[in-house]
Amino acid sequence: MTAAPTPIRVLVVEDDPVAADAHALYVGRVTGFAVAGVAHSRAEAVRVLERTGVDLLLLDLYLPDGHGLHLVRSLRAAGHSADVIAVTSARDLAIVREGVSLGVVQYVLKPFTFATLRDRLTRYAEFRATAGEASGQDEVDRALAALRAPHADGSAGLPKGLSAPTLEAVTRTLRGSAAGLTAAEAGAAVGISRITARRYLEHLVMEGRAARSPQYGQIGRPELQYRWKPATR
Repeated sequence: MTAAPTPIRVLVVEDDPVAADAHALYVGRVTGFAVAGVAHSRAEAVRVLERTGVDLLLLDLYLPDGHGLHLVRSLRAAGHSADVIAVTSARDLAIVREGVSLGVVQYVLKPFTFATLRDRLTRYAEFRATAGEASGQDEVDRALAALRAPHADGSAGLPKGLSAPTLEAVTRTLRGSAAGLTAAEAGAAVGISRITARRYLEHLVMEGRAARSPQYGQIGRPELQYRWKPATR
């Protein structure tokens, strides 16, 4: 009987606990990957790396005790060879170039969906699976293309009609409501229509980031109540 392949061990480094839970949940949903740990600071990440085997860092660049690239630089100096996918809202290409020089293999811009991260992780796994000696330039190019070229199905993008800034606003509003929100309440808070808000809320449900349930006790049909769904580990 053939043994199952060893999963790629991922350390999630993110200072926002809610975002860290969401990122860990995303990683755990991708076949072939496993969460090796979650760290909320540079120092905590170093401690996890000292005691746990890690293949890949899903690394937020802005940490409370130092820039994420400073962490990568110190890890390289200490001989750690784990690959890095940077997660950031920054769009400074100088930072991107510096990251590439330190071995950052992918960048994921916030906010992102599960489909976006799944696409990046899948491509990384394809690149990591390449082994042996290349027969020529074409084979080297194909190996690198696994990291760079988007999949033909366009899985990394949002559904048609949804925008990343509005998704971020709806997500932030839903996270901040302990009791949950209806589509009308979310729309009023964000400044969009109830119908538009419901599309974004339903997208969050499909991504596994929110849950919905009927709200009873009022005259007429029950209204759907949406709640942020914390990740479990």
